[in-house]
Amino acid sequence: MAHRAGIILAAGEGKRMKSALPKVMHNVAGLPILGHVIAAMRGAGIGRIVVVTSPGGAAVRDYAASLGAESVIQEQQLGTGHAAACAEPLLGKFDGALVVTYGDMPLVTPDLFEESFATQARAGMAIVAFDSGSKAYGRVIATNGILDRIVEYRDANEEERRVRLCNAGILAAEAKAFFRWAAKLENKNDQREFYLTDVPNFAKRDGVRCGVVDVAEELAMGVNSRAELAACEAVMQRRLRSRALDNAAGLIAPETVFLSHDTVLEADCRVGPYVVFGSGVTVKSGAEIKSFTHIEGAVIEGGAVVGPHSRLRPGAVIGENAHIGNFVEVKNSRIEKGAKANHLAYLGDSRVGAGANIGAGTITCNYDGYDKHHTDIGAGAFIGSDTTLVAPVKVEDGAYIGAGSVITKDVAKDALAVTRAEQKENPGWAASFRARKKAAKAKKDK
Repeated sequence: MAHRAGIILAAGEGKRMKSALPKVMHNVAGLPILGHVIAAMRGAGIGRIVVVTSPGGAAVRDYAASLGAESVIQEQQLGTGHAAACAEPLLGKFDGALVVTYGDMPLVTPDLFEESFATQARAGMAIVAFDSGSKAYGRVIATNGILDRIVEYRDANEEERRVRLCNAGILAAEAKAFFRWAAKLENKNDQREFYLTDVPNFAKRDGVRCGVVDVAEELAMGVNSRAELAACEAVMQRRLRSRALDNAAGLIAPETVFLSHDTVLEADCRVGPYVVFGSGVTVKSGAEIKSFTHIEGAVIEGGAVVGPHSRLRPGAVIGENAHIGNFVEVKNSRIEKGAKANHLAYLGDSRVGAGANIGAGTITCNYDGYDKHHTDIGAGAFIGSDTTLVAPVKVEDGAYIGAGSVITKDVAKDALAVTRAEQKENPGWAASFRARKKAAKAKKDK
């Protein structure tokens, strides 16, 4: 597998997306489409990956580089065959097999590429095809699994149009031979472009057979519009939910849960309806996530209960048996074992010690308009309802904060801190007030 390379065609403009963002940079399950393709290639042991981009595709090249892939620029959009041939300066002397695919196919899998390489090894070349009656795809004319020709639908006769085997646009071949054949491509067609689909014809002239890998249509789904992006997202979500269930995660209503590409749900965790997972979330065995909770960049330890209607932002770590309740937001904070924030609180840039209790309406004031500051709440501390903790501040172990307090100074261990104003009472004031108001209203109504 060390002698495998991949070419990803990502130079298309994606005009139907109607977006300033390059098509392959749109997300599916929280990961750019291109990231899914590269991940599938890596999963198939493809060591060298070259992404073909347009001159204006700097963002695509930067992203590819962040994943360890190389890039080349297709200076002019002269067709898919020409685009693949642009990788020749980097892979022309590669000693092994390569696969060519499109960068807008987020549902490809390592197994698809593995099967392509296996078929290429047996036959000399391989293409991927799928069953469909759509007029959008070229027809694959094959006998006993060996390609005879690929015919674009608009050029096909009636008999060829009845063929349901369609070209997915994925091709595997020995690298040096591929570039030799790609150099022979001609643009004698209506589009005046060099087509990747013509490469098997030159291989056939050299006596090289082309095997056909028949896969499910969803594996070859491409993204050319917002509707197709949504369709791919739906398929990916079904895959991720199925994987989670296979791994014994407890999804009560899986069709309502949205997962990220990297969500980790350990066995015996429980997830209620309408939970959304962003990137970078791990839910440990025994934890429970209740309905209508949004989580990203967080770790939830075993026995913890989060939700309903909670929000965990990046950097949140919820310790064993801790409780994060309804309308509580946690950001970049560690909530230690057994601590509780059950209602209407904001905990940002903080530590809440083991067994501490955070009252309803409590907030950590972590931002001064320029910098973020830390709040440290000790083990066993009790923070009364409607408390404002102005960071940086520290509440030592076992301390109590009276309800309604604004805490701007550190509080000592086991101390009580209260900052509310002294309560005053004016006897009879309310009755007098009501009488005056009623009299005034009666006079006005006359």
